[in-house]
Amino acid sequence: MTAETERALQPEDLTRLFVERGNAGDAEGLAALYEPDAIVAFPPGQLTVGRDAITALYQQMLATKPHFRLETPLPTLAMGDLALTATPALDEAGARAQVVRRQPDGTWLRVLDRPDFRG
Repeated sequence: MTAETERALQPEDLTRLFVERGNAGDAEGLAALYEPDAIVAFPPGQLTVGRDAITALYQQMLATKPHFRLETPLPTLAMGDLALTATPALDEAGARAQVVRRQPDGTWLRVLDRPDFRG
């Protein structure tokens, strides 16, 4: 990741940036969308904790060369420096939901990520 890498200025930017970086095969760029101690509920039934583990998760995932599609976000629910973002999944995942937090510089990062939620 370089200093010129785009950052999320709005909570909704994180979904687009995830798709762009995932399709570019950028595991470090994906992990940079998360706070250092973030938690991803993936693989299903497991928790991936911390940016280093999230980087390793995405390196393994991207090795299969998946193609990510941009999903239409649901309205963001925000309260101060916290927001809940979600998208209805275009695959069998059901829905995706993330808790994101505004950083001191005004950008947003994911804190909790549930990419595979089946009601």
